[in-house]
Amino acid sequence: MPYEEIKSIILEVDEEKLSESLIQSLVKNLPEQKELNALAQLKDEYNDLCEPEQFGIVMSSVKMLRPRLNGILFRLMFEEHVNNIKPDIMAVTLACEELKKSESFSRLLELVLLVGNYMNSGSRNAQSLGFNISFLCKIRDTKSSDQKTTLLHFLVEICEENYRDILKFPDELEHVESASKVSAQTLKSNLDSMAHQIQRLENDIEHFPKTRDAQDKFVEKMSISFFARDQYEKLSNMHNNMTKLYENLGEYFTFDPKAVSIEEFFGDLSNFRNLFLEALKDNNKKRELEEKTKRAKLAKEKAEREKLERQKKKQQLIDMNREGDETGVMDNLLEALQSGAAFRDRRKRTPRSQANCSIRFLLSAKLLNLLPRN
Repeated sequence: MPYEEIKSIILEVDEEKLSESLIQSLVKNLPEQKELNALAQLKDEYNDLCEPEQFGIVMSSVKMLRPRLNGILFRLMFEEHVNNIKPDIMAVTLACEELKKSESFSRLLELVLLVGNYMNSGSRNAQSLGFNISFLCKIRDTKSSDQKTTLLHFLVEICEENYRDILKFPDELEHVESASKVSAQTLKSNLDSMAHQIQRLENDIEHFPKTRDAQDKFVEKMSISFFARDQYEKLSNMHNNMTKLYENLGEYFTFDPKAVSIEEFFGDLSNFRNLFLEALKDNNKKRELEEKTKRAKLAKEKAEREKLERQKKKQQLIDMNREGDETGVMDNLLEALQSGAAFRDRRKRTPRSQANCSIRFLLSAKLLNLLPRN
C-alpha cells in the first residue's frame, strides 16, 4: 500500500480499510516523535532516502499520530473488550442468583449436616450448626472400612432412595462452572483499563488541535459514532451489582467474600457438583453390575439344574437297558396287576393272543417307565 494511502485512511478513520493488525504494527514500529520531527526536516531530500525514512517523513505530517493510532486501535478492539468482560460478569451474577434460589441445594446442605452430626456424635464436633462450603469437596475422602465406597456415594444413594428432589441441584446450578473460571481481579483490572483508555481518548479529543484539512475526520468520527462511555457505564453497573450479589452470598453462607475469591468459592462448588454427578454415575454402574451378576448367577443355577435332570434321565435309560435288569419291568407289571389291566378280557383271548398281549404289555411298561413321574 502506498504511504500516502496509509496516511489517508488514518486521517479519515476508514474502518473498511483499517485493521487491528495494521494499527498494531504501526504503533509497534513507529519511530519516536523526536525521530519523526528530525525526518520531517528531510522532506526535500525525499527521493534520495530509503523506504523507512520516506515512510517516516509521510507519517510525520499527521498531527498527534501516536495518540491518534492508540485511539483508533481502542475503537477497533472495543467490542472485543466488551465481549471479554460482559460474559464473565453475567456468569457470576447468574451463579449467585441460582445458588441463592436453589432449594434442592439447601436440602443437600441439611442432609450433609445431619449425616455429619450423626457420624460425629459423642465427639467435640457433635451437634454442629453448620460447616464451610469448601468441606463439600472433602466428603469423598471419607471411605468405608472396606475402602469400596465413599461418604459421597452413600449420600447420593440416600438421595436416590429417599430425597430424589435433591438430585435436581446440579441442573439448578447451571452457571457455577463458568463462574468458577472468572478471576475477579482480572475482571476489575480490565474494567479499570477500559475506563482509563476512554478517559485518555476523551482528553485527546478535547485537546485535539483544530485543522483545516477536510480529510482529517478523527475528532468527528471518534466523538459522534463511538459510544464507549455509555457501554462502559452499563458494564460498570453490572459489575457493581455482581459484587453486591457475591457479598450477599457471603453473608448468606457465612463466609468472608473478601477473603474467599469468586474463583475459589465457585471453584469448590463446581468441583463438588462434578463429583456428585460422578458418584451418581458410579452408583448406577454398580447397580447395573450387581443386576448383571445376579442374572448370570440365576442363569448358571438354571443351567446346572437342567444338566442334572438330563444326567438323571440318561442314567435311567442306562439302568433300563442294562442286561438282566428287570426292576423297571417288574414295577410296571406290579402296577398292571394292581390296576387289573392284566386280567381284562382274559376269557376272549387265545393262547397266541395272550402271548402277544403280554409282549405288548411288557413293551408298554418299558416305555411308561421312561416318562417322568410326579
